[in-house]
Amino acid sequence: MKTHKKKVIVIGHKNPDTDSICSAIAYADLKNKISPVLHVAKCAGEVNAETEFVLGYFGVDKPDYIDDVSTQVKDIDIHEVEPIKADTSLKDAWAMMRNDSLYTLPICNDEGNMTGLITNSDIAHVMLDLNNTTLLSNSKTPFINILKALDAELLTGEIEGRIYDKGKVVIANDNPAVMEEYIEKGDIVILGNRYENQLCAIEMDAACMVICEGAKVAKTIQKLAEDRGCVIMVSPHEIFTVARLINQAVPSESFKTTNNLITFRTDAFIDEIKNVMAKKRYRDFPVIDHKGVFQGMISRRNLMDMTRKKVILVDHNDKDQAVDGIEDAEIIEIIDHHRLGTITTFTPMVFRNQPLGCTATIIYKIYKENNVEIEKKIAGLLVSAIISDTLLFKSPTCTEIDIDAAKELAKIAEIDIDEYAEKMFVAGSMLHHRSAEEIFYQDYKKFTVDDTTLGVGQINSVSESELSDIEDKIKDYIANFNNNWGVDMLFFLLTDIKKTSTRVLFAGDRAKNLLEEAFSIKVENNVAVLEGIVSRKKQFFPALMVAMSY
Repeated sequence: MKTHKKKVIVIGHKNPDTDSICSAIAYADLKNKISPVLHVAKCAGEVNAETEFVLGYFGVDKPDYIDDVSTQVKDIDIHEVEPIKADTSLKDAWAMMRNDSLYTLPICNDEGNMTGLITNSDIAHVMLDLNNTTLLSNSKTPFINILKALDAELLTGEIEGRIYDKGKVVIANDNPAVMEEYIEKGDIVILGNRYENQLCAIEMDAACMVICEGAKVAKTIQKLAEDRGCVIMVSPHEIFTVARLINQAVPSESFKTTNNLITFRTDAFIDEIKNVMAKKRYRDFPVIDHKGVFQGMISRRNLMDMTRKKVILVDHNDKDQAVDGIEDAEIIEIIDHHRLGTITTFTPMVFRNQPLGCTATIIYKIYKENNVEIEKKIAGLLVSAIISDTLLFKSPTCTEIDIDAAKELAKIAEIDIDEYAEKMFVAGSMLHHRSAEEIFYQDYKKFTVDDTTLGVGQINSVSESELSDIEDKIKDYIANFNNNWGVDMLFFLLTDIKKTSTRVLFAGDRAKNLLEEAFSIKVENNVAVLEGIVSRKKQFFPALMVAMSY
């Protein structure tokens, strides 16, 4: 069986922010130091400008993107099968099937791309068809295949690269006078040790003589055969066995199936292939990679032993924010600092949720609890996440624990927090070159309250003029809001970090009234101004929930 190294995916929410990305990278690093299982950080969306700056500053690669964690073909045990070449004899193919208990063999070219399949029933038909005397020539059989199929020794002639493509196979047990009536030029003649029969076959221009039972061949016959270009093979088997074995020399390519081949890619989802397997009752199905290279075979019984992807969620615990396919994955841990969401699991798992300003602070604490040294670049990622999520300690979600953690991490990362934060916020707020849609979804989350779904996006900036430009873009963008957006109400927060205030754009029938009720304000010009409000998680959304409960 092909062994796939089991790994655990560590991933944040969709439309990831700096905390989501940095926490995933840091926690994967920690788990790899304290666990024998490989942990790999992934991201569930495009990395924003602020996070790109952070990763670049500390020389850390961006995690690979993954859009779905449903079980795929590559997550199950793929039966490793050695493919055969087009010229592999049916005898060798049958031996491989018998030795490995296979029913199907793939035929591949030198690049590993599958050109066809051959089954044991295909081979059985050939083995049972002993009357087809021209099968070898019609199949353009290499002479070397014939030699191997008969377990023979080459006595005369050159067969390297030579193809048998004209003639028939005959058994010569009669006297020479009778033999002359049916042996033709180019035939393969199976015979015993009679000198006169061997001589007759040569004089009739046979392409090859197969001498059975290991019989000796006179020097005179060998010399005549060489002069006439007749190959002599000596097989240890009796005539009946040679006659039965010789057609097994034909190349597998002659009997391969090429039409309507059903193959599964390694990245195909199990739900997609189940229906195909149910309709096509084949024993085995070939698996190829994204380049078309053959990887092995799977059958319906493999699906019974499949293993779902193992996932650790960081910085969220809500299904609406999670990567697609999360309901099909095995969630083994959640590390988060948000309210309880809608994630459910099949089995108990580790769930660490603390009322802190940042998930990175929790991960910092886990490093300390496990007495694991934090590398400089990891410390840089963690402190960046804390700075981002707490708006440099200005957010009401920020705690003394966050501040202490950030200061300690800043020392390890060798940065001045204030100077670095200014650079980070400036890099993150350089959005003038981005489209309205890119800005809108840069930090966007869905929340469900009873039967109502809210969409809430947010942009933080240290530039008042940039926020003004973004406001104009977003106004035009959400003007097209309708029921197809998948939410009932839409809110977009433009947060001025320096002024500690937020302007809210909105859409949806009840959005304006909900804002006025939640914050006791009067909304004018379709913009709500919220002084002192900077946190979506702790200030904005909770106020909406309270207002909706009335």
